[in-house]
Amino acid sequence: MNNIKEGCMKPKLLNFESESTEIYPVEKFPSKTLEKAVEVFSSLPGVGKKTALRYVLHLLKEDSGTIENFSEVLQNLSNNIQHCKNCFNISDNPVCEVCANPKREQEVICVVQDIRDVLAIESTMQYKGVYHVLGGLISPIDSVGPNDIKINELIHRLQTSNINEVIMALSTTMEGDTTNFYLFKKIKDFPVKITTLARGVAFGDELEYTDEITLARSITNRVPYENTLAR
Repeated sequence: MNNIKEGCMKPKLLNFESESTEIYPVEKFPSKTLEKAVEVFSSLPGVGKKTALRYVLHLLKEDSGTIENFSEVLQNLSNNIQHCKNCFNISDNPVCEVCANPKREQEVICVVQDIRDVLAIESTMQYKGVYHVLGGLISPIDSVGPNDIKINELIHRLQTSNINEVIMALSTTMEGDTTNFYLFKKIKDFPVKITTLARGVAFGDELEYTDEITLARSITNRVPYENTLAR
């Protein structure tokens, strides 16, 4: 017995925390319907097979009315959501509430990546202008170029509207800075003031994760974009 190597006596430990699909092989699902539901939920960002299964099992415990309401909300999301024809923000109507509000400063445009940045800035209650939602950032590594986001639409707004200032409020990531610089080159000859958020937002940060006080100060203390180029 003493000649048995110590390593041979150690049982193999199973990793029950893994999100690998191998934990739930297809043949182990007792129902094809359950399998399909898990597959759909696990297609969401950040949701693995184990989390998806927990979601599905939770729904199975709910009454039929709750599940029908869940289904109706998703269907309405697909059928009724629009994009504002002016700023491309998500909206229930052809023109979003921000653009339609006569109290907003229509001559000031804040350029953001997506709806999450709009929500973050609106939560500060410091910005009174309107938005332009690009729908992404220039990222060659992800095959996203200038024509894949709403840059030409921004230029059209500058050509056809009375705009005094463009605030470039993109995330302080490499992709955000690349897009800022490209935008600046495209619009610098227009008679508008081009500003960017004060660097209270640390490099590499996304606006949606920046606290409201810091973001509010960055908007209020925004600086000419040219000043950032001189650093």
